[in-house]
Amino acid sequence: MADISAVQTAAEVIRRNIEKVIVGKPAVIDLLIVALLTPGHVLIEDVPGLGKTMLAKSLARSLGCSFQRVQFTPDLLPSDITGVSIFNQKTQEFEYRAGPLMAQIVLADEINRAGPRTQSALLEAMEERQVTVDGITRPTPQPFLVLATQNPIELEGTFPLPEAQLDRFLLRVSVGYPEVEEEREVLRRFREVDPLVELRSVVAGEDLVRLSQVCRTVYVSPAIETYILALVHATREHTALALGASPRGSLALSRTAQVLAAMRGRSYVIPDDVQLLIGPALLHRLILSSQSRLRGKALNDVLQEVIEKVPVPVEESWSEPRL
Repeated sequence: MADISAVQTAAEVIRRNIEKVIVGKPAVIDLLIVALLTPGHVLIEDVPGLGKTMLAKSLARSLGCSFQRVQFTPDLLPSDITGVSIFNQKTQEFEYRAGPLMAQIVLADEINRAGPRTQSALLEAMEERQVTVDGITRPTPQPFLVLATQNPIELEGTFPLPEAQLDRFLLRVSVGYPEVEEEREVLRRFREVDPLVELRSVVAGEDLVRLSQVCRTVYVSPAIETYILALVHATREHTALALGASPRGSLALSRTAQVLAAMRGRSYVIPDDVQLLIGPALLHRLILSSQSRLRGKALNDVLQEVIEKVPVPVEESWSEPRL
């Protein structure tokens, strides 16, 4: 429990630090921390001006990790992000010049504006946690987290992410518009000084790796496992969906639920943890059938039907049984 308490404390410290910049988005911040500790990559999707890039920068500055931002454009080449080998005339040898993917936190801004070749290079780094340049494979540093942003409205000159790459993102989150009083606070907070400039790191990178291992020890009861599998299988059987969630979706839901439980100070997962993460973990892994799209059905509605259909397990205690 002491280790679980350390996870809870670290998550609270990171959340408070980010909230010095980001106003009124505790649920979104928690999802980013969940991805950080799982670990896994996050796709932040929303219209321009809602603070997607600011949110990613705030998370990076809160951690004692190296950070690189890449503005994705149609002319961006794979070597621009993976790095290149340059011939050194003094040593008569090729030297590797690392690209931004060799940072611990990578912000891929407007990811869908890059071409398929560059997206494929990013895909290798996300999935395999390595980059290959001139036939030589190099591991990315640990921890390694890609925070990608995407504008779902302005689609001219974009290359939609393939399903294989979408499936590599652990979570997809949406920032959403602020309430009136939250937006008033934004105006006041940024009036005289940019709070992002004064933000300092509060958790070291090596601590994140250790805390991530602690989260893996959180107990998932057989009833919770059955609940997760029932939810995922229900997406595969729903008539409104052409494609349901993959086994990677089951794994994402289980692992993120472990992290969320630890962040809340528990050594075991409860159904509430799973239900909170169903949308962010599964929505981007689902594809509506052509008939459902013609009828104007939304993925959110279909997933809600799945949640209501699958019975929630009931037990007196979800904690690990004592021997």
